[in-house]
Amino acid sequence: MRLVVARCEVTYSGRLNAYLPEAIRLLVFKADGSVLVHADSGGYKPLNWMTPPTVIEYGEGMIVVRKRAGRSEDRLEIRLAEVLAEFEHELGEEAGLEKDGVERHLQEALAGRPASVEIGLRLVRREWPTEVGPVDLMCRDARDGWVAVEIKRVGTLEAVEQLSRYLEVLRRDPALAECRGILAAQIVKPQARTLCEARLLGCVEVDLELLRGEREPELTLFTA
Repeated sequence: MRLVVARCEVTYSGRLNAYLPEAIRLLVFKADGSVLVHADSGGYKPLNWMTPPTVIEYGEGMIVVRKRAGRSEDRLEIRLAEVLAEFEHELGEEAGLEKDGVERHLQEALAGRPASVEIGLRLVRREWPTEVGPVDLMCRDARDGWVAVEIKRVGTLEAVEQLSRYLEVLRRDPALAECRGILAAQIVKPQARTLCEARLLGCVEVDLELLRGEREPELTLFTA
């Protein structure tokens, strides 16, 4: 994680355009690609953020954060007038503390809104039993094909291997021979995403707060 306290101005362009004039702010750059712009007021809520996956480009007095949003691109330009303090430290792997049973709550939320994983997806059953353990969600897609959804707080290589084992067992049944697999997680590690692509598995990052309706889909307007 990298923390920067700087006098800066911020310009956001994308689905909406917004401008934050020059002032001292805290910039947070997380290892997963998240970028947050904070002021010394407003509580925990940032003035703006960009969620992963992002591309961060550093130039002379400028930081540009880009993210694909469908066919368009969201762009956050941070012009640095003066860097007052900077700190960087590797936090390492998350220990896995689940204060409110995140995976369970994710499963409940996605069972109610399976289209959040893939448009047209509809739930058939939660905890579909197999010889190697239950599949979190068994669904049908828009073409009526079978889809197994494995839900994790953090999508890792181990999660991809687990989903692969489920599919190997499910596909032994001729009725499920064409079953697809999707890994759904709050954060999907880059290595896990690469392995999903290699194995023709889907992967998607989901936001529990968004699923619960606890915040807007994207914070695109600056607050005062």
